Amino acid sequence: MSRRDGEQSRVALGRWGERCVARHYEAVGYEVLDQNWRVRGGELDLVVAKGDEIVFCEVKTRSSDRFGSGFEAVDGRKQRILRRTAMAWLDSHDRRGRLRFDVATVTGPSIEIIEAAF
Repeated sequence: MSRRDGEQSRVALGRWGERCVARHYEAVGYEVLDQNWRVRGGELDLVVAKGDEIVFCEVKTRSSDRFGSGFEAVDGRKQRILRRTAMAWLDSHDRRGRLRFDVATVTGPSIEIIEAAF
């Protein structure tokens, strides 16, 4: 497998995990507002809302937890980027409400979500 093939399969795995998490949120009554929203300096995997609450969810998909959980990858630096990117999303969409930052990990068929992770 070439390096490019590995990158493509990693991206495909990540997109698959994001779709799984989006379906989970929809199943429990959230509306998906955006997926893979990008701005210079950051990307939001998933933006969902329910009532007046807007949730920004960082999704980490792993084929196994052999190299650590996805939760561990959302360190202080990543949290600052996500907060800044969320503010840009709010400005560009003229939305207001209670904000929450979730982190979801998808490992195989298992989805685990930490609500209000930071």
